[in-house]
Amino acid sequence: MKVETRLEDRYWYLRRPVQLLADVTILGAAFYFAYLLRFDFNIPENYQGYAINQLPFVVLIQFASLMFVGAYSIIWRYISLEDIKSFLKAALISSIILLVIRLVFVAEEVTVWQVPLSVTLMSTIFGYSGLLALRVLRRFIYEVSEKRGFSLAKRRIKQKPTLIVGAGRIGAALAKEMVGRVDAELDIRGFVDDDRRKQGGSVNSIKVLGSTLDLARLVDELQIEEVVLAMGEAKGKDIRRILDICRSIPIKAQIVPSLNEIAHGRVNVSRIRDVQIEDLLGREPVKLDDANLKEFLRDKVVMVTGAGGSIGSELVRQITGYEPARILLVERAEYFLFNIERELEKDFPGIENSALLADIGDEKRMREIFEEFRPEVIFHAAAHKHVPLMEKNAIEAVKNNVLATKLVGGLAGEYGAKDFVLISTDKAVNPTSVMGASKRFAELVIQSLNRQHETNYVAVRFGNVLGSAGSVVPIFKEQIERGGPVTVTDREMTRYFMTIPEASQLVLQAAALGRGGEIFILDMGEPVRILDLAEDMIRLSGLEPYEEIDIRFTGKRDGEKLFEELELTGEELLKTKHPKIFIGRLATYTDKEVEEIIAEINGAIGRSNPDLVRELISEKLPESSIGLASPAEEPGEPEKESFFPHTNELGTAGNQ
Repeated sequence: MKVETRLEDRYWYLRRPVQLLADVTILGAAFYFAYLLRFDFNIPENYQGYAINQLPFVVLIQFASLMFVGAYSIIWRYISLEDIKSFLKAALISSIILLVIRLVFVAEEVTVWQVPLSVTLMSTIFGYSGLLALRVLRRFIYEVSEKRGFSLAKRRIKQKPTLIVGAGRIGAALAKEMVGRVDAELDIRGFVDDDRRKQGGSVNSIKVLGSTLDLARLVDELQIEEVVLAMGEAKGKDIRRILDICRSIPIKAQIVPSLNEIAHGRVNVSRIRDVQIEDLLGREPVKLDDANLKEFLRDKVVMVTGAGGSIGSELVRQITGYEPARILLVERAEYFLFNIERELEKDFPGIENSALLADIGDEKRMREIFEEFRPEVIFHAAAHKHVPLMEKNAIEAVKNNVLATKLVGGLAGEYGAKDFVLISTDKAVNPTSVMGASKRFAELVIQSLNRQHETNYVAVRFGNVLGSAGSVVPIFKEQIERGGPVTVTDREMTRYFMTIPEASQLVLQAAALGRGGEIFILDMGEPVRILDLAEDMIRLSGLEPYEEIDIRFTGKRDGEKLFEELELTGEELLKTKHPKIFIGRLATYTDKEVEEIIAEINGAIGRSNPDLVRELISEKLPESSIGLASPAEEPGEPEKESFFPHTNELGTAGNQ
């Protein structure tokens, strides 16, 4: 397809003879008109000869300048303000060439080609303005014909009278997209915006009729059937307020995807959807250092373990945008591996990928993969992460989270990988569970490996991730689908949340910042009351909390806190170049101590003794309190919060 397009652009003159003739006519007429103005419409005889000789020469230079800047790749009916730059560049280039000939060359035989300065200036202005005017006229005719077809289609398609909330960039783009489409289902009758400077104005000929406080009146007067939120980077509290207004009217409300979703190519501006819980949390889009990430990932062989999991699969999607040479999908769950491979082949056909069914604890298989593909950057997202299950399966937790991490990390160093990134969790801080302790041991392992190999080893910690497997949001959804009740620990309990794409983007950014040995900690944003989360999810399902879906409070368990600790002294966290990424100054263990821990863990596993594993954790991690962990937790209840700021429940370490 790309080859065909390039060939079409190359032979544009075969497809556009009328356009070519029109452009030559305009440039020629502009040049001669400039001569007429230069001599007050009475050109002397000797200059008439100059004008006739210079005309084809000047038109050729101007025409060649247009070709050089790519002006003929622009489709006339879609010309935009951005395309004007091409014509300005062409005008500048042709003017400079004519001026150089006029001022530099003095030979007698060149004199005939020396165009007067005033003629050069005027012919450039008239000529290129005429070319632009011709294209704008073509676009005007196209849009008029489209609107005529659109008005005819309106009679066939049942359209919903709609108000757009937000007359900014997103709202304007949506209006332009909808008005120009014959299959649009929205009949946009106006904007509302709380910015007083916009009220009374218009966007794409559609009036800004008032503020969000006028919604009820406007819905009644204009017989509106739907409200669309197009607010770009709106905060969750603003979206929640507008939804409350829409419920009180009542009127259906939908939302345009955020700038973050649009920027990363997941959706386009016209893909209107229902409001989701992520919208109400109101996280600001992550600003990434794309240049740094391109340098980090472009043309590299990148491996992702746990590639089919919630974090692993999103890491894969994000990495593909930075043009790796190949991406290795390491996953032991066949179904998840099949899904992510199929998605890559569909959405990113230009990126080479290898779907590798493997258990990260299988040394022979992992060595085969390293030997064949020689990965340069490794994101280790494979882990056992579910706290209650790992309490019952302590041996499997340390085998997968500690020993397998040592195996994969060691192979990375042995085969000369440049970077190794461990996906860790806030539960590694003062761990109260086997899962948390196993991830803390994994951090110690990669810090030890960092001292032994040239590879840069780093870990990235974060807490709650919305929508990850086993987290509170899908559990609440399941409870709502069953008809309730939704279970919440306490009315006042708050937690911090991050979306899967945001967490993955910050993991990539932290990895690119790493120099080896760091444990990065992600800023989790503002706290969210778990009760508000539950109520919002029930309402977004079209139901009323306490009436149609009950909420049951199960009570706070021993050792849990209602509010997380946010303040730490500057000695414990160091800032990085990214405002949402910090470096934890954590105590490290010597290589000898790490080896002794690994040896004792192996011994306990060899004796199939989970109690001994717990004893080892308590002995080797003095900050842990495994005995306080509750082995059986109610679904939907948040777990104990961490010592670090902005972290809490549900550390998702890339489930398999």
